[in-house]
Amino acid sequence: MTIAVGDKIPNQKVMLATENGPEQAETADILGKGRVALFSVPGAFTPTCSAKHLPGFVEQADALKAKGVDKIVCMSVNDAFVMDAWAKSQNASGKIEMLADGNGDFARALGLTMDGKGFGMGERSQRFSLVIEDGVVKELNVEAPGAFDVSSAEHMLGQL
Repeated sequence: MTIAVGDKIPNQKVMLATENGPEQAETADILGKGRVALFSVPGAFTPTCSAKHLPGFVEQADALKAKGVDKIVCMSVNDAFVMDAWAKSQNASGKIEMLADGNGDFARALGLTMDGKGFGMGERSQRFSLVIEDGVVKELNVEAPGAFDVSSAEHMLGQL
């Protein structure tokens, strides 16, 4: 079942890519307090994710925070080392928290996985974004396969 507006974010163990290396965390701690902008991509370093999705949130970080967002989190079914390298390559460090859902457990708990086996990627997260307030979903933006419209930073700014 896919998460919906009004639902509480499920608690899962994940890894955060930090300056001190990978750190285990729980989604309740990362996403459960304040207003959080969470966006998820099918894969770090992939074309749309690297050319548009993450850069959009990096560019709009100050504008999102000016509209009351306390934290911006990028999630992908990748390991924390990949997420850290991607953050550094995109100048996202210090602006975006990089959440590594290495086994896809959190994406699965949200009901937002996709089958990327045809592309050699296995099970991945769909492309989506959420506005979360104190652990509850306030906005849910799930992209159609292959699309990049409703999960962008610009779209989210219009929702805040």
